[in-house]
Amino acid sequence: MNSEVSAVTDRIIERSRESRAAYLALIERERDNGARRPQLGCANLAHAYAGTEEDRDTLRADTGMNIGIVTAYNDMLSAHAVYYRYPELMKVWAREVGATAQVAGGVPAMCDGVTQGYPGMELSLFSRDTIALSTAIALSHGTFEGAALLGICDKIVPGLLMGALRFGHLPMVLIPGGPMPSGLANKAKAAVREAYAEGKAGREELLDAEIQAYHGKGTCTFYGTANTNQMMMEVMGLHMPGAAFVNPGTKLRQELTRAAVHRLAKIGWRGDDYRPLGHCVDEKAIVNAAVGLLATGGSTNHLLHVPAIARAAGIVIDWEDFDRLSRAVPLIARVYPNGSADVNAFEAAGGMPFVVRELLSAGLLHGDITTVTGDDLSAYAEKPVIADEQLAWEPVGDSGDTSILRPVAEAFSPDGGMRILAGNIGRSCIKVSAVDRERWVIEAPARVFHDQLDVIEAFKRGELEQDVVVVVRFQGPRANGMPELHKLTPPLGVLQNRGFKVALVTDGRMSGASGKVPCAIHCSPEALGNGAIGKIRDGDIIRVDAVNGRLDALVDAAEWLERPLCDAPGAATGMGRELFGMFRGLADEAEKGASGMLAVAGL
Repeated sequence: MNSEVSAVTDRIIERSRESRAAYLALIERERDNGARRPQLGCANLAHAYAGTEEDRDTLRADTGMNIGIVTAYNDMLSAHAVYYRYPELMKVWAREVGATAQVAGGVPAMCDGVTQGYPGMELSLFSRDTIALSTAIALSHGTFEGAALLGICDKIVPGLLMGALRFGHLPMVLIPGGPMPSGLANKAKAAVREAYAEGKAGREELLDAEIQAYHGKGTCTFYGTANTNQMMMEVMGLHMPGAAFVNPGTKLRQELTRAAVHRLAKIGWRGDDYRPLGHCVDEKAIVNAAVGLLATGGSTNHLLHVPAIARAAGIVIDWEDFDRLSRAVPLIARVYPNGSADVNAFEAAGGMPFVVRELLSAGLLHGDITTVTGDDLSAYAEKPVIADEQLAWEPVGDSGDTSILRPVAEAFSPDGGMRILAGNIGRSCIKVSAVDRERWVIEAPARVFHDQLDVIEAFKRGELEQDVVVVVRFQGPRANGMPELHKLTPPLGVLQNRGFKVALVTDGRMSGASGKVPCAIHCSPEALGNGAIGKIRDGDIIRVDAVNGRLDALVDAAEWLERPLCDAPGAATGMGRELFGMFRGLADEAEKGASGMLAVAGL
């Protein structure tokens, strides 16, 4: 193993020793003493079997695994619309191996692409906790020996895992649906967005471009949070190998899902290959998720999601771990916004099998983890194919396009392109893998805002035509649910294109689709938590330094210490935001995962 990856792993294991032991004891108790079908009363079982006419006799005989399907299906998310007939098919495939399957429950799945820049986005982060709670409800009936988790997009996969890990004695497989076919190139789409921000393109032209980009069922094709989720499930061994980026509606996609159902039926505790989720998601698997994130230039949202997933399994990972790993892990993929290619081109160039093979061979991934398919990660370095009408796997070859995927020895960058910044403003993270090196250090006067829409209006009025660090605060989890500020990308990009030095500093989030403008995000403590970002005033010189890992207001130290915090805006209402006041009030810091649910649970 790479010495730094090994050292960070040891650090996480030692830090997590007590909490991980408590978690493993929990799932052992749940296996031995928790509710199980043979222990349920006859009336309980009758209720559970009442809607299962075709499978009732098999369920009553209790001769095979009953698989709980937890689905995030809705047809407003293109990525999840593909799940419409999955349960129906999965029940058939379960019968093929003597098992049964039931839809245990549905979880909410909102589309950040629809809510970007609008009040509904303030519910987005806490939809993750809601999904986790919904997953727990689905699995609480005690009638399942395993579970299939159907989810893809931004908060859905983390939420499913956070809830499912509390039932970690059950074997589980994540089942993706794949990306939509390529439409309008992401670079062309971004150009139209910037033209619209400048008033050089109209609404109809913008709408035409957006519909050409997002045009079918499947995940969006840029490498944002949704597709980063799928990468992580591969390097953690929670998918069937190579399942992440196979397009919907293909025979290969169908056979991978069928194989997932068959495999799940074999890894329950009644057989000789028991693979509970809580043992698969261990410290090494969490490190693999972080390494994969860095090696592929994935979404910054996972600096919230990976710590939250880890906590649900009794594991503690912090931003220092990410920072140390980033300096050891090379960037071997260029996928938009970290390059011009989309995920379909990434898949065609070798995709996840190539990434896994390269990282394993360089000692950057832990190969010795328990996956849903075996006792090491080597199967994930092979590519799934249909051969003689059957699903098979074959070795992946060289990169099909070295502008998209490269071997570790020829990496695009010697490090993973994420930095942790610390200074008198607080701690934050920055993704620099898509930022030109000359913009890694920005020093400019601050313009302070409490709402992203005010930034856009100031841009339209020409008030930002200068070197500027745009500070948007009261965007943290406690303040307003930590919405993504992706709507700021076009105007900030336009200012940068005009030759100005531009950066963003915020206690909020940026979308996984954002890239070329330096953004110090997730600033902690947040403004509503007495964070020093609340001290910044218009005109203060702010230094964002990704080279040396600093985020500072260049203000006299004594004055800065005595300067009062600004007043916080009142909590917004409408669009259901008031219903999430509990989550906001209980949320902990971004570095811990920004979850009220986990904080209250004492995890």
